[in-house]
Amino acid sequence: MDPFAQYERMREAAPVFHDEQSGSWHVFRYDDVQRVLSEHTRFSSRMGGDDPSETGQLFASSLITTDPPRHRQLRSLVTQAFTPKAVDALAPRISQLTDELLEGIASRGTADLIQELAYPLPVIVISELMGIPATDRDRFKKWSDVIVSQTRTGAANENHQATNAEMTGYFLDLIEQRRSQPGNDLISNLLAAEIDGQKLNVAELLGFCALLLVAGNETTTNLIGNAVLCFTEVPGTIDRIVKEPSLLPQAIEEVLRFRSPVQSMYRVAAADTTLGGVEIPAGAPVVAWIGSANRDERQFERPAQFDIDRSQVRHLAFGHGIHFCLGAPLARLEARIALEATLTRLPGLTLAPGSRLERMDSTIVYGVKALPASWNAA
Repeated sequence: MDPFAQYERMREAAPVFHDEQSGSWHVFRYDDVQRVLSEHTRFSSRMGGDDPSETGQLFASSLITTDPPRHRQLRSLVTQAFTPKAVDALAPRISQLTDELLEGIASRGTADLIQELAYPLPVIVISELMGIPATDRDRFKKWSDVIVSQTRTGAANENHQATNAEMTGYFLDLIEQRRSQPGNDLISNLLAAEIDGQKLNVAELLGFCALLLVAGNETTTNLIGNAVLCFTEVPGTIDRIVKEPSLLPQAIEEVLRFRSPVQSMYRVAAADTTLGGVEIPAGAPVVAWIGSANRDERQFERPAQFDIDRSQVRHLAFGHGIHFCLGAPLARLEARIALEATLTRLPGLTLAPGSRLERMDSTIVYGVKALPASWNAA
């Protein structure tokens, strides 16, 4: 649950660290992490190697693993779906879904808020955007959990490969269905889209599907869960937000800094380069630790303290530069609507007494597997 003490040690002792066993370079300080994320000519987003168990063929041609100029072309195709105006249009539906989910638990006085709210809400929203049938949502969640989980053991790698194969087959079928019967959804729109007179190829369509699936639900689930965790840990926080709802957006930014849903990002050194006074050779894998950068004492006062009064939180939770998270407005909107309704409708919200929280099996994302909570039932 607490990788932050280790990050702090690394920021002091080895801010740019070479792991000789894996050959990767690990970067822990804010300024260096920001450089790795934003200097795309020096730090490429291409997936290293061709091992599908490690990188997943699904992501081989996705936004997250593409460099300019192709990245710019691909990004422009989906930008329209995530403009502030397009995202704001989703607000009534997100509010309706949140109310339905809370209605089911409000009178009980206790529930696992991951299972009952933080997981289903983003899955339903992204599924509806993509035109995924409601009956397939649980498969969606299972797949995205496997994608973000650690893959250090042979069993995990086999699981990863099996999941990739299953997802690939599913999305290929869905793409074919949309070809013959287009709908009002993202996949249909991407099929119709053209770049310089060229349609997207199948690998690029698959890349979009996989990225939207994982990024569209995993991160928002953890943002909502991490927020409840942060709010319940600091006495008086929930009361203040309920009395002053205008504090909520600022509080969400502090959650993004304090417990970043995405802890690390992968890059490859495109040329010999120097980072934090250390020479990194061309072709070397680089891991930028966002979760550490957002706790860097050089950037933030009292970084280990959760403080909703912290203004202008310049966190890197959504990345930086050309790969800044396209879905950030949607994640912020979902979190704001879900949290405002939760704090209002579940008075006296607190972690269930005696709960032992367990972190998700991932070094990439940060969140809890379950969040047992209790409140004063109506």
